[in-house]
Amino acid sequence: MFHRKPLEERIAERQAKLPPLKEGKHFEHGPAKFVFVTLIAVVVLVHFVGLAIVMHFYS
Repeated sequence: MFHRKPLEERIAERQAKLPPLKEGKHFEHGPAKFVFVTLIAVVVLVHFVGLAIVMHFYS
């Protein structure tokens, strides 16, 4: 359609131009990394707040 290559071919060409990824130095999906780190931070914060509340009322 409109003399363009299929989407799969365009993606393959774009990925072929990228340098090889370094082992352990990449996270393939940036927004997923943001959501993951945010979720972990929220869980840790909620645990600390909950612990502080429990310690305040039971000490």
